[in-house]
Amino acid sequence: MIADPVRFNKTIARFDAVNAEDPRKEIIAGVEYPKELLYARRMTAWLSMLAPEASEVLQLATRSQHIRRWVIPRREYPMDRQGYKQWRMTLAKFHGETAGKILREEGHAEDTIHRVQALLRKQSLKLDPEAQLLEDVACLVFLENYFADFSKQHDKKKLIGILRKTWKKMSSRGREAALALPLAPNVRVLLQEALEDSKSACLPD
Repeated sequence: MIADPVRFNKTIARFDAVNAEDPRKEIIAGVEYPKELLYARRMTAWLSMLAPEASEVLQLATRSQHIRRWVIPRREYPMDRQGYKQWRMTLAKFHGETAGKILREEGHAEDTIHRVQALLRKQSLKLDPEAQLLEDVACLVFLENYFADFSKQHDKKKLIGILRKTWKKMSSRGREAALALPLAPNVRVLLQEALEDSKSACLPD
């Protein structure tokens, strides 16, 4: 339940206005969108499908998952595993601070702000149902909208490893939704290979 729908809608609009500043663009059906604005809307759409009853804090965290991500590019960190982890940790803190500032300006309670920030930091993943749901949503958005293009930039071994890591992060509900995605044939083959050692999941015919 949304405690104050007017405040909630204003906050979502603030998040979207910030993400609309993204200089990077993506074209969908001939229409150009700022990348992070499109990403945020995709996140909300998936959350609505997986959990239409999602709490206000989870909806807020979902919409601000990548807020202003473009200001901290991956290339500014070492291109190795440690550099990637450092980048992700920096981003989580940055997203929490950015979202928190807007939430505070819109009059949200401190416990709401702290909860949104904890979700954005993915604290207690696998133990916190809302953090796990946020992770499922992020994985589904990645698989549905970004993995196909991502796969053109990396070799097969790396792609299969990424798919296995993505699968490991997801809950059974998220995995079920992933198996139903209309994936491109080459992506479906890669996912099948990534899961071939798992006895708990297989792709439908």
